[in-house]
Amino acid sequence: PVAGSVQDIPFQQLSAKVKAVESLSHNMALLHLQMPRSCRLRFLAGQYATLQLGKSLSADLPIASCPCDERNLHFHVRRMPGNLFSDYVFNQLESGEIVDVEGPQGEFILQEKSPRSLYFIAFDTGFAPIKSLIEHAMSLDKAEAIHLYWIGSDEDSIYMPNMGRAWADALDNFTFSSRVTGFDLRAVSGKREENLRAMLQEIIEGAPNLRAGDIYLAGPESAVEIAEDLFLGLGLPKSRVFTGLV
Repeated sequence: PVAGSVQDIPFQQLSAKVKAVESLSHNMALLHLQMPRSCRLRFLAGQYATLQLGKSLSADLPIASCPCDERNLHFHVRRMPGNLFSDYVFNQLESGEIVDVEGPQGEFILQEKSPRSLYFIAFDTGFAPIKSLIEHAMSLDKAEAIHLYWIGSDEDSIYMPNMGRAWADALDNFTFSSRVTGFDLRAVSGKREENLRAMLQEIIEGAPNLRAGDIYLAGPESAVEIAEDLFLGLGLPKSRVFTGLV
């Protein structure tokens, strides 16, 4: 059955096998889980799940894959030395291990009935839920145009640039660009806030139709709050500016 809202999706507790752990960059890994054929996770693009390894290791992570493939789930895991879940994924996790999956959770989802152009701004690992949203939007083939802007703390934070370029090459109505701030987007204040606002203002000025579109923002809270404030300040209604924190 087709789910129209988060309320239509039941909370599920399932087990999956590790299909692969792939390096995306020095500090990012792709965790590919495969669900049993008979029991797949139902979710909406943009939602997240709780992953549990054994009895003591767990993490809440956005699902970075399209709900059109419920059997194969992708998660982007950041290297965080000292974090037990992250350390295990990077140093010990092997194919075939069992991971318990609980979810889905979250209300950062695609407004499927909207005919407007879509503007996605990902800050660092905010690309994970936005990747899911974009792949779902492309599967629906309803959006007038899709624009992706990926803003990274550093070059390494834009850990899948080839994906954005491939989408832009393959689709006439898709554009992609990336920018680097040079500071940690998890801690934005003072001069950093001024610089980030200036960077977002450049995006706005380069996208004259943006005010007529739907805006999706995802990433660390400090960066997302600044961007949301800026877009709402343009006169966009809250019903067309959507935020997801990672």
